[in-house]
Amino acid sequence: MTELAAPIVADPGPIDTVANAADTPDQLQPYRELGLKDDEYSRIREILGRRPTAAELAMYSVMWSEHCSYKSSKVHLGYFGETTTAEMKEKMLAGIGENAGVVEIGDGWAVTFKVESHNHPSYVEPYQGAATGVGGIVRDIMAMGARPIAVADPLRFGPADAPDTARVLPGIVAGIGGYGNCLGLPNVGGEVVFDASYAGNPLVNAMCVGAMRTEDLHLAFASGAGNKIILFGARTGLDGIGGVSVLASETFSDAGGRKKLPAVQVGDPFTEKVLIECCLELFHAGLVVGIQDLGGAGLSCATSELASAGDGGMHIALETVPLRAAGMTPAEILSSESQERMCAVVTPENVDAFMAVCAKWDTIATVIGEVTDGDNLVIDFHGETVVDVPPRTVAHDGPVYHRPVQRGEGQDALVANTAETLPRPASPSELRAEILRMAASPNLCSRAWVTDQYDRYVRGNTVSAQPADAGVVRIDEESGRGIAVATDCNARFTALDPYTGAQLALAEAYRNVATSGAVPTAVTNCLNFGSPEDPHVMWQFSQAVRGLADGCAQLGIPVTGGNVSFYNQTGSQAILPTPVIGILGVLDDVAKRVPSGFRNDGDVIVLVGRTLAELDGSEWAHVVHGHLGGRPPAVNLEHERRLAALLAAAATDGLLTGSHDLSEGGLAQGLVEACLVGGHGATVSLPTPGVLDPFVTLFAESAGRVLVTVTPERAEELLSRAAEANLPAQRLGAVGGEVLAVEGVPALPLDELRTAWEGTLPALFGA
Repeated sequence: MTELAAPIVADPGPIDTVANAADTPDQLQPYRELGLKDDEYSRIREILGRRPTAAELAMYSVMWSEHCSYKSSKVHLGYFGETTTAEMKEKMLAGIGENAGVVEIGDGWAVTFKVESHNHPSYVEPYQGAATGVGGIVRDIMAMGARPIAVADPLRFGPADAPDTARVLPGIVAGIGGYGNCLGLPNVGGEVVFDASYAGNPLVNAMCVGAMRTEDLHLAFASGAGNKIILFGARTGLDGIGGVSVLASETFSDAGGRKKLPAVQVGDPFTEKVLIECCLELFHAGLVVGIQDLGGAGLSCATSELASAGDGGMHIALETVPLRAAGMTPAEILSSESQERMCAVVTPENVDAFMAVCAKWDTIATVIGEVTDGDNLVIDFHGETVVDVPPRTVAHDGPVYHRPVQRGEGQDALVANTAETLPRPASPSELRAEILRMAASPNLCSRAWVTDQYDRYVRGNTVSAQPADAGVVRIDEESGRGIAVATDCNARFTALDPYTGAQLALAEAYRNVATSGAVPTAVTNCLNFGSPEDPHVMWQFSQAVRGLADGCAQLGIPVTGGNVSFYNQTGSQAILPTPVIGILGVLDDVAKRVPSGFRNDGDVIVLVGRTLAELDGSEWAHVVHGHLGGRPPAVNLEHERRLAALLAAAATDGLLTGSHDLSEGGLAQGLVEACLVGGHGATVSLPTPGVLDPFVTLFAESAGRVLVTVTPERAEELLSRAAEANLPAQRLGAVGGEVLAVEGVPALPLDELRTAWEGTLPALFGA
């Protein structure tokens, strides 16, 4: 293993011990620079009965940060628990509060999945910020005892043609691809969205899915006095210090001479790949009592959370931690977010076997402490005690804020500013030009420039990936059992109505999974919002949480975990509220999954769902007029549930030959994508003659709609099933030819459509 040892400073200065802290109660401490409020610092002193040491102050500051403690969101996130029924929990093996949610999927298999944010690091250092975002979420999945099997990446950027987008996007995409490809994990889904609100604050959300046998589930706790604490993986360095707070490395010490170091972690995917295999062998050998990954807040998080969840205390000898920089202080060692590290609890009789497995994989492993029968987390450094704290006060009993929640004064004006009066194309030639313009627009064009940089089929179990509506991965080769995943969020809809917008995001992800033929089973989320100190942002957040929780209760699927990311704004300008929703679905046999698009000449095209005059917040209003206002489309979750059931049953019975969700861009964009993805043209009639004008029919973004194809001899069977399920459905036309021929619109050759759809991102960011 390559060792990166370079002296940063010869003498870090005197070490602040617990004894010193008791003797010097009035010593000034830089708690504000570490992100702590005056009352938070006072509370720490009250908990300890003295001033904290520098190491303790560092621990509390990172663990009480917004990222780790959820101090502004806890009071709202509790609503998930209030709305989750016993029936929804039946298949859950682990849920909110664990490293990742885990659900049973049948035949003794379980799947764990989660999505998290790495937004600010990816703005500061795009490649490493995005790469380590992937690495962190992968370790969350590893910590549950699972093998990571796939990743997905919901991304948001500023305007596609903005200089800063050109700076951050290529690096972020390269970081995601570079790390995930080296790990050998297929990238099967995600989004790329552009909007001015993300300028200066891109969103880099990373999702990972893992699979395991149900008996292999592991949780993060330290129990059993005398059990050993083993740190294994990469060495600990100065990179990543302050990654979850406002910390800069020199605030940990008064010693001069230390240069500033980046708060963004530096990733090594090859080390993580070895760590994955090492962990899996340790799990299968039964050598682990409890385990925790080291991500945000590093050892501060791992030790305090393990001890807090256990049945005793913990003692750590900090000087035993393998370092890759000389002169690191205890505070720096505890707060470092160096990547590719795990912390395990191991019984004494299993330590030698544990070390042997690590040696086999050339993975550094060190006993750094043990579980005690005391109550506190005690950390020594070269024989001096630098931390002596009740672990729960660090890990779980941080501050809880009841932030002011108020619907902003401008919300009424936003809702009143509808798209009704926006000029619209009227003639057939104008409609044709609008279809081409929309197909080439940044939010609707092909994502191949991005996804071609990802390995989507490594390991050989990917059944569907982008540009399919959902990624499908085989779990068990013998039975064919598999899973489907999709992530979605239309932030413009959420800005117009946060409650409904969150439900629309839920409905779209749910529907995308259903179009593959999978049964939607569980939910994760990454809730990206502006500053929680803004009452309007907290109103958006609280409404979105309630909308999501109520929606999940109505659909009967649980939220198994997630992430909150606040302070996403540039100056006083917050991003559009962006609650990204991830859905996991289950397929009994991936061979019966439904492919995306128009695949076979002669197939009948059927539209399931009803189109209404819903253009507020639409992609058309955004692209053509730069407009945002009005009310989002109505959401009917009972309709979505019936639609998903119809699609799953039809897939099982081999009824469908293709499917595609309708969302951004409406029917026009859905037809374009279905033709280009499937490689076949189509001739279609518009579904609402005399009810809606052709423009509204083509570009409205009503929810609850899918395009499906069936063979001619089974078309009536599909229509009959839809009627029995009380779902509107009608024939639109047939697949075939080399053009998209829409009633009343001059024909669009597929070559012309493909040029428009595929040319945008390469022109912006290079071929």
